[in-house]
Amino acid sequence: MGFNVTNSIKTSSDGVWQGENTLHYAFPLLIIQTTLVVFLSRLLAFLLKPLRQPKVVAEILAGIMLGPSAFGRNKTFTNCIFPSWSTPILECVSNIGLLFFLFLVGLELDLNTIHKSGKKAIGIAFAGISLPFLFSIGVAFVLRKIIKGIDSVGYGEFFLFIGVSLSITAFPVLARILAELRLLTTQIGEMAMAAAAFNDVAAWILLALAIALAGGGGVHHSPLISLWVFLSGIGFVVFMFLIIRPIMIWVAKKSSNGNNNIVEETCICLTLVGVMLFGFMTDFIGIHAIFGGFIFGLIIPKNGDFSEKLILRIEDFVSGLLLPLYFASSGIKTNISQIHSVKAWGLVVLVVSTACVGKVLGTFVVGIMLCSMPMREALALGFLMNTKGLVELIVLNIGKEKKVLDDETFAILVIMALFTTFITTPIVMAIHKPSSTQNPQLEKPQKKIKKQNNLRILACLRGPRDARALINLIESLRSEKNNNNYASVTKLYVMRLVEFTDRLSSISMVQRARKNGFPFIGRVLFRDDATDQVGAAFEAYSTLGKVIVRPTMAISGLSDLDEDIIHVAEKKRVELIILPFDKYWQMEGNEEVEIHAGHGWRMANERVMSQAWCSVAVVVDRGLQLVDNGMRICIVFFGGADCSKALEIGSRMVEHPAIRVTLVRFIHHGSTNFDEVER
Repeated sequence: MGFNVTNSIKTSSDGVWQGENTLHYAFPLLIIQTTLVVFLSRLLAFLLKPLRQPKVVAEILAGIMLGPSAFGRNKTFTNCIFPSWSTPILECVSNIGLLFFLFLVGLELDLNTIHKSGKKAIGIAFAGISLPFLFSIGVAFVLRKIIKGIDSVGYGEFFLFIGVSLSITAFPVLARILAELRLLTTQIGEMAMAAAAFNDVAAWILLALAIALAGGGGVHHSPLISLWVFLSGIGFVVFMFLIIRPIMIWVAKKSSNGNNNIVEETCICLTLVGVMLFGFMTDFIGIHAIFGGFIFGLIIPKNGDFSEKLILRIEDFVSGLLLPLYFASSGIKTNISQIHSVKAWGLVVLVVSTACVGKVLGTFVVGIMLCSMPMREALALGFLMNTKGLVELIVLNIGKEKKVLDDETFAILVIMALFTTFITTPIVMAIHKPSSTQNPQLEKPQKKIKKQNNLRILACLRGPRDARALINLIESLRSEKNNNNYASVTKLYVMRLVEFTDRLSSISMVQRARKNGFPFIGRVLFRDDATDQVGAAFEAYSTLGKVIVRPTMAISGLSDLDEDIIHVAEKKRVELIILPFDKYWQMEGNEEVEIHAGHGWRMANERVMSQAWCSVAVVVDRGLQLVDNGMRICIVFFGGADCSKALEIGSRMVEHPAIRVTLVRFIHHGSTNFDEVER
């Protein structure tokens, strides 16, 4: 049995003043590698953003560029930044990130989705797996005939790895593409997510089988070894569901119900230790460690806030810092220059076309025959299910570690994964044409809203701070009169604005808070602390009477947020949209500090003001509140529809016992009239 000897590798240097090169030491070199990888991946993600590409495409490209396919062709660069002795260290750190990321994927994957998805989603998933697997028989045969050296590996394990790589659907990447295209909770999006969830679980089972067959380096001492590995994997899954799952349900309840921070921290810490422990267990029985992390995330209950607390604690560090290192370590192994002949590029075309045809054709046929989907939607669904990504790279890296895939085959399959993911977004945008009920750019209502007995307002807010100012404003509009001249009831649609990001938690929020591509209207189940505070504040306020509150949430990128706001305003025929200002002020000691929410929020406000068909108000919160001795309000009137709406709002404020309204009218030639109105 062999082992690694690393006594010659030191962790840190004594510094440049001692005449030492810090890049010859493990820790400072790891810092430089991490910085370079994160910077390059973020730069490529920024450059590819106009093409609406998922971040994984940029991360794969960054890894390939740092490898022997691009920058790595320079031996000085390779020997300085990615020397061979640093590879095991880089892979260890990146695999820790991979272990926790797969744990996060398991947390986001709800088995109830698969259970409730029905025969249609399962049929689509089965067709999307089985047909590419069937095609992979011929692909594996051709690859073994043309590429030298592959025939030394058993056909069974080689076929399994090729089959899994062609048939897999990357669940997290698909979710981001659907969210980017505003399709996540449309019919096609829900079908794709349900089928991808089933596909994801099936892919892990097949991968476990492939690892069991591959054994150590593709060479078995006995066929019984593969059987024992596979049976041990089944036993591990049973153990996790029957023994560990009830324990984790108890832990989740203990963490959620208690107000003791020490208990919550202990539960989260023990869970994170469990990720590594169960990863060790699956590695011990002969299956990759990430399998244990994925299963552990899968069994943690999703119906409380415990899973979201876990995601919020580790997601940024894992996804933003550690995971890009895995793409870098994969890119170092990818040498596209290995594909140098016409035959080799012919194999690339064969593999890519087979993967696309198998996945798209299987999904397309079942979508039309079983689901009665329109041809365009069925075709778009097929390309969506053909999305590859991180899981594909995991399969290929494990195949390379087990010596089932050689360098050329590995490079061909990496190109296939990158190409199929890259083409998904533009092809779906070209094929799928949303119906008018899903299009945020609705036509402006033709009929003017009739004067009703209630005032309809859409109030937008970013968090609890905005809620305070908004409640004060709505309180000033509450009328105590009950006649035909004044609105006796105010109907308030409160929209929480949440910026959509690449976080896994954003995906779960979008799934809960959107319907047909747009926000839910009505009682929404909010599960984060900030929104709980907002919801509780408005529920308490609505009990005072004369104000009906309807909560909703809009989760979009800042560039699309205005579409959600305008859509809800038009659908509910509101008379006024209230937006929070892009900056606010708070006291720090004896000084008032100005805080900016960001330029993106300011641009979103400007787009709403320019496109909305009704009046728009922007609330500038300076911390003022209604007090017993009253408040003075000044309305400046220049003329026009918006000023008329301001007069109407002022007429309602007059009815409040604690408010005095002053009207400033600018008449032609610059003259000014002052009118003060009291209750």
